[in-house]
Amino acid sequence: MTAAAGSRAAGSALSAVRAVDRAVLGVNRAFMIAALAAMAVMVFVSVSLRYLTDDAILWAEELSRYLMIWLCLIGVGPVLRLGGHVAVDNLHVAVPPAAARALRVVVVAIVAGFALYMVWAGLGYVARSWRQTTPVLHIPFAYVAMAVPVGFGLSVWHLLMILVPYVRDGAFEASEDLDPEEASAA
Repeated sequence: MTAAAGSRAAGSALSAVRAVDRAVLGVNRAFMIAALAAMAVMVFVSVSLRYLTDDAILWAEELSRYLMIWLCLIGVGPVLRLGGHVAVDNLHVAVPPAAARALRVVVVAIVAGFALYMVWAGLGYVARSWRQTTPVLHIPFAYVAMAVPVGFGLSVWHLLMILVPYVRDGAFEASEDLDPEEASAA
């Protein structure tokens, strides 16, 4: 294989990974938007009915709670990509660039290790919770518990997608929707 052919193959593989990443991020965001919208509508309708008719939708509170769990855990990865999680960055800003890169490698290893542990522990929890059902909806609690391995598995994917720029420069992805520095100052 020539160097040019190898370069084309690597470029093609990188393009495929980028396409998969955009699809994963798009589905991730769409699910988050749908979950938040569904929660807002269900809670609004249920509270309105409670005040207008003295009756409420019994399953709305429970389903909203489970959607909130999914929303929070599915949202870990996209927020990670933007650098939106709480972090103390004083040390890696104060040290020389090589030491800062080494610190960021340690941070990535800790975050990845924790996320992979949560995937493993979450899968065990899902396996143990199939027989337990939710109080109102009567669905297996495992469907709720799946948020842990799915959310942290996606966070590993998102971490891998920002790995090189983060370790090299301490850089996160930019977004038109959210500026983490501005959001933290508000």
